[in-house]
Amino acid sequence: MTIFITVEGIDGAGKSTHLEFIAKTFDAKSMPYIMTREPGGTELGEKIRSILLHDDMTVSTETLLMFSARNEHLQKKILPSINQGVSVICDRFTDASYAYQQGGKGIESNFIEVLEKLVHPELQPDLTFIFDIKPSIARSRISHERDLDKFERSSEEFFKAVRNNYLNRAKNNSRYCVIDSSQTIEKIQKEILVKLEEFI
Repeated sequence: MTIFITVEGIDGAGKSTHLEFIAKTFDAKSMPYIMTREPGGTELGEKIRSILLHDDMTVSTETLLMFSARNEHLQKKILPSINQGVSVICDRFTDASYAYQQGGKGIESNFIEVLEKLVHPELQPDLTFIFDIKPSIARSRISHERDLDKFERSSEEFFKAVRNNYLNRAKNNSRYCVIDSSQTIEKIQKEILVKLEEFI
């Protein structure tokens, strides 16, 4: 079977580690898949990613660029993979636009809704993991041995708003699986596995 999985959470929630575990689960079951990310995922998308992560701009411009990269990603990578029977594991998708641009930066939700309907009117992830963690803990996890991007440098209040948006979106919606990312890796992986088994 083919499944479209997205992984969400504030910066510092440990998504990279959990993405690797999801991929290993697919490997163990010999299920074909690709791993990709947003913004990015394509040659053009990665160029847009660099602009988004480092250049200052209005939130409306930022949102439009996010969806430009997403459209390219969908047309060149996500949809072709799904149509060929290959599952997709994606680090962030449209939920992140709601969380960061609406929740964190205050753009109106209908601005994002219009773009969502234009770019992927009939496609939603089958399963979305939200790795939830308090911003104060997440900030302590972010490595300061490298240059942080503009989102990673945001205030704790910003990340509180982003987190709240994620949690609100997950309420009463079976597509989402919210996992406490402050738990041990072992406990987190058990929860991931239980949820994945429901699908694969």
